[in-house]
Amino acid sequence: MSRTTEFVLGLIGGIFGFIGAILAIAIGAVGSAFGADSGDTINGLGWGAFILSIVGVVGSAIVKSKPKVGGILMLIAAVGGVICISYFYLVPGILLFIGGLMGVIRKEKTANEEKSA
Repeated sequence: MSRTTEFVLGLIGGIFGFIGAILAIAIGAVGSAFGADSGDTINGLGWGAFILSIVGVVGSAIVKSKPKVGGILMLIAAVGGVICISYFYLVPGILLFIGGLMGVIRKEKTANEEKSA
């Protein structure tokens, strides 16, 4: 069975996640430069979201060969990214969550179902 939908959702979600993480890192750096108390915290959470975006892209890459594992990795990236940088990770989180759920829940077609389709 083709898992192209899960792959594309995970890849786009991961790419948007990188963008959101870089924005959070930049805002944290600016906050630290101006002496804000939580600038370093935001910077660290941005790096956490960056790593979780890598996990999401890896999950989307392996969802074709191991759908359950790839789906779980995308779900972890979605939930963790939203926890780290909330609104900056909203769209990537939704895309990764949907792709991850599809990877975990969607069943493989059997040989009989493929012949009749």
